[in-house]
Amino acid sequence: MQTQSGPNQNPPAAVPDAQPGPQPVQPAPPAPRPLTPQPVQPAPTPQVPLEPQPVQPPPTLPAPGQSPPPVPQQQQTGVPDPNATLAGKGADTSDVAEVTLSPKPVLMMSGQASWDQGFQKLSDSFKALRAEAQKAGLAVAGRPLSLFVETTDDGFRFEAMLPVAIPSGGQAPALGTDFKMSTSPAGAALRFLHQAPYDDIDSTYETITAYLEAKNIVVKDAFLEEYVSELADPADPNLEINVYVQPK
Repeated sequence: MQTQSGPNQNPPAAVPDAQPGPQPVQPAPPAPRPLTPQPVQPAPTPQVPLEPQPVQPPPTLPAPGQSPPPVPQQQQTGVPDPNATLAGKGADTSDVAEVTLSPKPVLMMSGQASWDQGFQKLSDSFKALRAEAQKAGLAVAGRPLSLFVETTDDGFRFEAMLPVAIPSGGQAPALGTDFKMSTSPAGAALRFLHQAPYDDIDSTYETITAYLEAKNIVVKDAFLEEYVSELADPADPNLEINVYVQPK
């Protein structure tokens, strides 16, 4: 009887798993770019803390269509006042004031007239002075004046004066042959106010004469008139004139 052989002592070799298919080749990652070294920044220097400044409000702008407000007169420095008087203005015709006249540079011209022509002659002289001042570039700095240097029964001689501002540099302006630069009368004076038509100015001088005689005051012969109003109409009841007399 044949003996059956035992089981195979060598196990069968394991069947290898199926190998996956070939994979796509991945490109190699690009090499990183070399970094450029940056210079080392120095540490900032600590600053001294600044004191806080007050915030200025923005300027107020005018509404559309409106002009900016005018500059107040007191802020306009160095601007001559063409209406300035030598010693202010009197309160009323009965006011006799003791004043001190400060000398002012004036543009001056001499003239003479009969009593009948007096008002018109003075008015024409002041027009000529204003025209010459404008031509010479002189700013008017006060009310016009007339100094009566001689009086007779037929008429009078006078010096018409217009206060002006001397230009910067003090250079004498070029003037016409009838004009010259001078200085207005200065010193202590009595101021009388005439406020009536020019035709009535004789009554004011009568009042002045009576006052001086009553006070026993001796004055210089030359009387000074300052025309606060324009000499436009000799019958103007509101014509205002300062009359100055200076004691000797």
